[in-house]
Amino acid sequence: MEIRFSAEDEAFRDEVVEFIESELPWDWRTQELDSEEPEDLKLVQQFKEKLAGKGWLTRAWPKEYGGQEASHMQQLIFNEETAYRGVPVDDGGVSMVGPTIMMSGTEEQKQFFLPRISRAEISWVQGYSEPDAGSDLASVQTRAVEDGDDFVVTGSKIWNGAHSGANWMFMLVRTDPDVRKHRGISFIVTEMGLPGITVERIPLMWGASRSLVTFEGVRVPKSGLIGEKNMGWYVGATLLDLERSGVGNSARATRLLEDLVDFCRENKRHGRPISEDPVTRSRLARMAVDIQTSKLISYNVAWMQSQEQIPNKEASISKLFGSEMLKRLYGLGIQVLGMYGQLDPESKWAPLRGRFERGYMSVAGNTVAAGTSEIQRNIIATRGLGLPRG
Repeated sequence: MEIRFSAEDEAFRDEVVEFIESELPWDWRTQELDSEEPEDLKLVQQFKEKLAGKGWLTRAWPKEYGGQEASHMQQLIFNEETAYRGVPVDDGGVSMVGPTIMMSGTEEQKQFFLPRISRAEISWVQGYSEPDAGSDLASVQTRAVEDGDDFVVTGSKIWNGAHSGANWMFMLVRTDPDVRKHRGISFIVTEMGLPGITVERIPLMWGASRSLVTFEGVRVPKSGLIGEKNMGWYVGATLLDLERSGVGNSARATRLLEDLVDFCRENKRHGRPISEDPVTRSRLARMAVDIQTSKLISYNVAWMQSQEQIPNKEASISKLFGSEMLKRLYGLGIQVLGMYGQLDPESKWAPLRGRFERGYMSVAGNTVAAGTSEIQRNIIATRGLGLPRG
């Protein structure tokens, strides 16, 4: 079976590619940017503002909120082409917070946040994981106690990009400690510049950083409550379905595999091109099949969204297969590149600019972030296959 986009969609794809090639303020072929690093965020923000000027950042959104009411498939094409080139233009505001506010927010919240997101005027970090609550997200302990027109928030959030200079956080907080844990959680958004918020930078082994954010009696206005109080678990769960449904994994993997195949064609081992080794050829071919499978799963999720359906198990399937596939790809790359593949990007001897070395060290996090692979399998089993909980 061959999946084809319409002529209009393909024309839009060509337009996106041309715009990226002419307007991107860095060379995507030689530079990899991490939008959760301060210096990189400046460049990413420049390009986001250009995209916002064309209405592409939130192209599929309603016009009243700054979108163009384009099809979900065109939004997918945009996401695919930017991910293929490593352009990190989505900080969660476009794909997660915005749609969540559309579904669960008040009219005042929609009017305040959505146009600002579409114009790239605010940037976001996620406040889900805590030092003692990760995969078991319902165990969050950051407290939010009502006091007049505010919530007084105390606790901490970890593994986010707050050190980048992002100015808003969306987070899960515990507003009722006396009910079963899924029922006492609320979803709130807060400005990062409020008194009582401190950000501590945490170095990671592949050269990047993430943050530990501490809240000490921070007064967050109640206007930041999205959805009903104590029902934030369900708001957040819907947001995670949006986070898990992207085509980014297969797009990134496509480019990585292309680079790896070129390396095999251009380099020899034991006197002949690596690409002629039958075992290597077989493994590369299998990886190409896995990437195509991941892509088609993502396409199905986008189609469901175009039918005004909210993917649930389908989003988990996409996230599970995509993150595990990317992990296998980096592992294959390290094996094919040999000992030189272990050199970091700063070494002049590092093949493919050290991309596989850095990716190999970081990719395990993909199988944890946004819900571990084990969590995804449980969702697929219970919500998809109707199996009983263990």
